[in-house]
Amino acid sequence: MSTSKGHAQWKGTIKEGRGTMSFTGFEGAYSFGSRFEDAKGTNPEELVGAAHAGCYSMYLSLLLTEEGLNPDSIETTAQVTLDKDDSGPHITEIRLDCKVKCPGLDESKLKKLAATSKEKCPVSRLYAGGTAKISAEAHLVK
Repeated sequence: MSTSKGHAQWKGTIKEGRGTMSFTGFEGAYSFGSRFEDAKGTNPEELVGAAHAGCYSMYLSLLLTEEGLNPDSIETTAQVTLDKDDSGPHITEIRLDCKVKCPGLDESKLKKLAATSKEKCPVSRLYAGGTAKISAEAHLVK
């Protein structure tokens, strides 16, 4: 079993306040503006996206390795959509876009393994059954 930690601190009101989020090797400032407007800083949704992209990439690497393949690179970008309904703000969608460079891999095998990675990586499983729609596309890169 592995346990990881993250930390956040917030000071002040929702609109005027400021905070920091940190984990090993990273500390970023966040605010109402960086979350809901175009202000400088990070936000929880970016960190969710980075976590999901990293988890998906590592799981896909595991699946490729189990197939006897040796991937050169797996690059995943996550777009996390935050929306609001009557119950408040919530993540409605996470879109993963992955580019894979792997000798010996064909599109058909990539699609199958990418779908498995989307369903089985631990971060995807965390959101399973929730209200967020998770989609993933994977493309071979030469």
